[in-house]
Amino acid sequence: MERRRNPVFRALNTPLTLLGAERKLFFLALVMGAAVFNLLHTLLGGILMFGLLYWFARWATKTDPGILRLLLNSSKARVQYDPRKFSPLNIRVLRSAPDDFLTSEPPHSSAHGTRHV
Repeated sequence: MERRRNPVFRALNTPLTLLGAERKLFFLALVMGAAVFNLLHTLLGGILMFGLLYWFARWATKTDPGILRLLLNSSKARVQYDPRKFSPLNIRVLRSAPDDFLTSEPPHSSAHGTRHV
């Protein structure tokens, strides 16, 4: 039986970037730089803020292109990802009397469906 070969195109699997940074992170850096420029009325502060956030965006994209999606989805399942919010399960073990094991018929369960272990 001959193996089937499927072509894989690199362009379909690469993240969409602007100047090497993921698009959403690049626009975040751009907007934050513009906000600092508008709020503090300093061009140097806006350029510095954009430069720092742009450097961080390139580093994050180079490290893991899907890191932004992971961070945004982790807020939806906070209890699952936050080890400080762990609540232990309450497990109660019910033990039967030794006479129950000697009979051949199974023990009768209660009306509420409690199982004896």
